[in-house]
Amino acid sequence: MYFNANDVTSFMAQKDFIDTAIVPLVSIDLSSEKMKQSGAEVDFVMSLTSFIEQQFKGRLLVMPPFSYMTTLKNDDLPQQLEAQLHNAGFKHVFFITCDHYWTKSGEVVNMIWLPAIPLESMDASVKKSILEDQLRQVIPMLSTKWAQI
Repeated sequence: MYFNANDVTSFMAQKDFIDTAIVPLVSIDLSSEKMKQSGAEVDFVMSLTSFIEQQFKGRLLVMPPFSYMTTLKNDDLPQQLEAQLHNAGFKHVFFITCDHYWTKSGEVVNMIWLPAIPLESMDASVKKSILEDQLRQVIPMLSTKWAQI
């Protein structure tokens, strides 16, 4: 489910079964030398997050992407977002990003970092195959946390 009007209505009715929030963390770099890479990272994170949502619909809610400029990073941001989501009733909160900067937060929050794979020039079948491969890396991370009481 996604954080939109239709899915939130369903979420409210099924809140007891949806215990996980996924938060895409996307870096926006508008400098001419890094803008294309930044766009590719956003495309990858959002495509992967969408693929995860399809596989685990009914178990998790995908939050809108948290976008930030590279110069405005706040080390406490993931913890603050996680606290708000826990207060809203989510047992598990996962962040997905291509920004290596956040890997240091992995000791405090559930941070999934994956290197961006440029998807823009791939045909649909290759793109799906790549996302399936990435999902195979993410599933153990999700499963491990879900298995913890």
